[in-house]
Amino acid sequence: MMPIDFVKELNIDSLRESFLKYARKIFESLPKIEEPRILDVGCGSGAVSLELARLTKGRITSIDVDQLVLEKFLSKLVETEFSNRINIFNRSIYNTDFQAESFDIVWEEGMLHLVNAKNALKEIQKILKINGFFVALETKAWFESNLKRFSNHGFDIVVKMDLPDQCWLDEYYLPMERKIEKIILNNKFSEGLKKLKPFEDEIKMVKKNPKKFDCVYYVFKKIKVE
Repeated sequence: MMPIDFVKELNIDSLRESFLKYARKIFESLPKIEEPRILDVGCGSGAVSLELARLTKGRITSIDVDQLVLEKFLSKLVETEFSNRINIFNRSIYNTDFQAESFDIVWEEGMLHLVNAKNALKEIQKILKINGFFVALETKAWFESNLKRFSNHGFDIVVKMDLPDQCWLDEYYLPMERKIEKIILNNKFSEGLKKLKPFEDEIKMVKKNPKKFDCVYYVFKKIKVE
């Protein structure tokens, strides 16, 4: 009998997809572009890329440095109607290999705080069209420390949208905690439960200070070339 994959059973992707309603709302704030070229940076297993494909008739380019999550994304993509409009690449935001002014929209969620923001913004500024839009989701605290970088790279703020207070706790981590509790209850003596410990530790960290993880979307418009 094959051991149960408790991480797979936890199904993190389904929890993350509960946040797509916020992505849809911020997308509606953008001017209508008939067939936009969109770059999803740090796309992970593709939840946002797939949603952008649903919202537009355009082409989506999705990049990430993690080949394993890209393979997961690809396995999902082939089961959808969007495989002819989404292209997936294993690439870094520091050097995307895309031509200058290739995209109408660049989109990122929770990637900038993990990388060198200065270098990432320089590349985004290069590959985004003049008057194109850069949509970014990060914590409020991160933006407070880094917002000036955007204007330094030729971006103007056009929209700001706060996510509900504690939504990461209420809509992601508490449902995750309930799932873990159910898995443990049904598999009390399984060695495989050890794989859930990193998730339990992350939940404890967020519960200690949920406001630290409050997030905001900004929409920036590229107004100049560096």
